Amino acid sequence: MKFKVSNINLATAIIIILGLLLMDQASKFFIKLNYPLSHYGNGAIVDWGFFKLLFVENKGMAMGTKLNDIFPYLSERTAKLVLTVFRLLAIIGIAYWLWDNIRKQTANLFRWALCLIFAGAFGNIIDSVFYGVIFSHSYGQVATLFPEGGGYAPIFQGHVVDMLQFPLVSWNWPDWMPLIGGENYTFFQYVFNIADSAISVGVGILIVFNKRIFGQKTAEDPNQKE
Repeated sequence: MKFKVSNINLATAIIIILGLLLMDQASKFFIKLNYPLSHYGNGAIVDWGFFKLLFVENKGMAMGTKLNDIFPYLSERTAKLVLTVFRLLAIIGIAYWLWDNIRKQTANLFRWALCLIFAGAFGNIIDSVFYGVIFSHSYGQVATLFPEGGGYAPIFQGHVVDMLQFPLVSWNWPDWMPLIGGENYTFFQYVFNIADSAISVGVGILIVFNKRIFGQKTAEDPNQKE
């Protein structure tokens, strides 16, 4: 089975996914094993103004939202477990979706997008499932790998490691604005990782090239009308 970027087959998909997973996990291990959490009195690891390298941990979903923020009757631990199990089920579904589209030889951009989304989702689920077990905590200290006495959380209760930020521009809202008047705001202040980037690019491909992707004939349906 040959490696083909222009026509993604199973071998190509596996190489793309493994490559992204390796980059994602290597960056997270490097940050985790060399720096304490950035919000414990430490400045950015790297600060170029428009780009910052930080170390934060996300206990919830996108932009730090927790499931128990939406469903307050859930405890934080239960909400985290539910979220992790949901993510596991989601990547199983994405894996089947990717395999099915490779088998049917649907639009190559579609297969690219699914590879990126699957790799990103898989990268973050590794953190959620295993990092609490294999790492000590990073609060005011540099974490250790496989610490004596166990990690900082049980299995399925790990935190996702984020480190990339592009604070492009900041401003103060006018005082006359309700609720937010006088407050400082930074555009694109959210901290993310390589896995998040892969998911975002994959979703972006689906949105931007929607007609091209879903309007293309498949190998199994050569008589489909334009």
